Amino acid sequence: MSGMLPSDVIKKGTERAGHRSLLMALGLSRADLDRPFVGVAVSYSDLVPGHAHLRRVAAAVKAGVWASGGVPFEFPVIGICDGLAMGHPGMRYPLPSRDLIADSVEAMVRAHSLDALVLVPNCDKVVPGMLMAALRLNLPAIVVSGGPMLAGRWRGAPVDVSSAFEATGAIKSGFLTEDELPDLEEEACPGYGSCAGMFTANTMNCLSEALGMALPFNGTIPAVHAGRLRLARAAGEQIMRLLAEDIRPRQIVTQDAIWNALCVDMALGGSTNSLLHLSAMAQEGDLGFDLGLVEEVSGRVPQLCKLSPAGKHRVEDLHRAGGIPALTRELVELGVLREHCQTVSGKTIGEIGRLARRADGEVIRSGKEPYTEKGGIAVLRGSLAPGGAVVKQGAVDPGAMRRQGPARVFDCEEEAVRGILAGGIRPGDIIVIRYEGPKGGPGMREMLQATAALAGMGLEKGVALVTDGRFSGATRGAAIGHVSPEAAERGPLGLVRDGCRPGA
Repeated sequence: MSGMLPSDVIKKGTERAGHRSLLMALGLSRADLDRPFVGVAVSYSDLVPGHAHLRRVAAAVKAGVWASGGVPFEFPVIGICDGLAMGHPGMRYPLPSRDLIADSVEAMVRAHSLDALVLVPNCDKVVPGMLMAALRLNLPAIVVSGGPMLAGRWRGAPVDVSSAFEATGAIKSGFLTEDELPDLEEEACPGYGSCAGMFTANTMNCLSEALGMALPFNGTIPAVHAGRLRLARAAGEQIMRLLAEDIRPRQIVTQDAIWNALCVDMALGGSTNSLLHLSAMAQEGDLGFDLGLVEEVSGRVPQLCKLSPAGKHRVEDLHRAGGIPALTRELVELGVLREHCQTVSGKTIGEIGRLARRADGEVIRSGKEPYTEKGGIAVLRGSLAPGGAVVKQGAVDPGAMRRQGPARVFDCEEEAVRGILAGGIRPGDIIVIRYEGPKGGPGMREMLQATAALAGMGLEKGVALVTDGRFSGATRGAAIGHVSPEAAERGPLGLVRDGCRPGA
C-alpha cells in the first residue's frame, strides 16, 4: 500500500474538519483516522434464513480487520429469499434485485471513499450482485459468505427445502398425506444458512472460490459451524494484505478465472442461474462470455458430483469430502483448469488444488470415473430456441434425454401449476410455459412451483418442461429454460399451440 488512499479525501486537510468530526462521532480516535477504511457490506435480515445469522459473520470479519490495522464500517445490503418469493408475483423481483444490490454497494463505497471491501452475502442474487459491485469498483475486495444450511432428516433420509416444495404434488398424488406434511415442514430447513442442496446460492458461493474471490471452503463450511466464523475473521485479516499489496478484483477475475468457474460449475452440476450471473460479472469486468464458451467447457469437463437435487448428497457432505479444493484437485489432474489464476488467498488456484486431499470417490468422484463425461449444464439450440436455451442435464434422468409428445401450453406459471395439480398432465406431455422471460414475466421468474409439483407427483421422468423463464437450482427433471428469444420478443415459443406435436 503506497501513496494516498481513497479515504484520505474525507480524512486529510484542514478543509475536512467537518468530515473528521462526523467520523469521530462514531467513536473513532485520531489514530483510527490514520488507518485504512474497510467497508463490510452485509445482507443481514430477520426475514431470510440464509441471512439471519450474518451479523455474527460480519462481527468476525470486523475483528479481523481491526486486528490487522484497518477500521471496518458495516453497512446493509438488501437480500431477497427466492424460496419465499416463489410461485407468486414476488418472484418478479429477485433477478432485478441483483443490479440494485450492485448499485447500492457502489453508492455506499464511492460516497464514503472507502479503501477496500469485504462482501458478506449468502443467497441467490446477493452473491453475484456483490461480486458485480466489486468488479465495477475494482478496489481490493474479498467475499465471505454465510454458509450452507444443514440438511434436515425425515423418515430416516436427508431432506431440504426442495422436499417441502415437492410435497404439494406428493399430496395430490397420494404419496403423502396432509397429516404428514407438518412434520416434513419442520424438518426440511433445520436452521440458518443457504438452502442445503447445490441450488443457486450454494453454486455461487462455491464459484466465488473458483473465481478466486473467496478463501478456500467459503462455499461449503456449514453456517452453524464455528469454522465459518474463523473463515470470516481470516477474510477480515486477508483484506488488509490485499490492500497492502494493491491486489484488485480485475487482477483476479480474468477471462481464465471465468473459465475456471465454469469448469467447477460443470463438475458440480450447479444451478443454471450461474450462467446468468457469470455473464453479468464478465460484463462488469469487460470480459467475454457467451454460450459458445459454456458449450466448450461442458464438452470438456465431466460431472464429478451429484448433489441435491440431482442426487442424495448435500453441501455439508461436499465439505466433509474436501470441498471445492478437493474438486479442484481433480480438475487440475484432468488438465482442464487454468492453474496460474490468482486468488485472494495468495495462492494460485492450481496450488490450492494440488495441496488438497484426493476425491473420496463418492461425494466427489475421480476425474477417471465421473458420473457423466460431459458437464452438469448443457446449452441447447433448435427451432424453438434459435438463440439458445439451457438445461441442468446432470439432474435429468438418462431415459428422459430425448422426448417427443404433445405440447401443453400455458402463458404463465400459475396457469401451469393449476393444470398440473388438477391432473391435466400425462406422461409424455411437453409443458410449455411462456411469457415468463425478462420482459414477459417481467423479471424472468423461476418455475420451481411447477417443476416441484411434477416431481412430487412422480412425473419428472415422464414429462418435459420448456420455458422462456428460468429455474431454481432446486429443479430436477427435463426442465429447459432461458429459451431465447422469449415469447414477448416474438420468439418461436409464442407460436406453439396446445396439442401441437413434433413436425406438425
